[in-house]
Amino acid sequence: MKKKLPRQLVGATLSAVLLIGITGCAGPESFTVSDLCGRKVDSALVAPFLPKGETLKVDDGISAPEQPRCQVYVDDDLRLYVRGNIDKADFDILKATERNMRRLGNPAPVDGIGDGASIADRGAMAVQACTYKGEKRQYILEIDRVDHPANTVERREALQKLLRAHLPVIMKAEGCRP
Repeated sequence: MKKKLPRQLVGATLSAVLLIGITGCAGPESFTVSDLCGRKVDSALVAPFLPKGETLKVDDGISAPEQPRCQVYVDDDLRLYVRGNIDKADFDILKATERNMRRLGNPAPVDGIGDGASIADRGAMAVQACTYKGEKRQYILEIDRVDHPANTVERREALQKLLRAHLPVIMKAEGCRP
């Protein structure tokens, strides 16, 4: 003789199992980063570089005066490295770092960002003349370690947007006036 379980008990048990399954197997998250190197940034400009994952870490503890630095990790993998430098104005940093930019893949000059900029497949650099503590200097902003999004054209466009928006913000915060 078979015993029948009441419908309510079966329904409640099934609901509990589904709820546990859904909450216990949460998938990867999308992340929001609104601060790079201690400076506000539009999170929509950073989002393209961050794949979905379980954990996000933004490390800006490697910064020094005149040299803001930050690294963004997703699941312990470095996904974005941003560096700023206030440097002497008497040399062409884009020329001096040409080989380094080639390492990032197919660098090309970009107009309309600072005094000069170069966008590569996995990174970017811009330079802008400025006055810092009464002296002529130049501000250098570098972004690299970028391999997301997978589409190189989209990645280069996202790098250009971030570089264009973040250069004036970080320069102002560092006291380097154009």
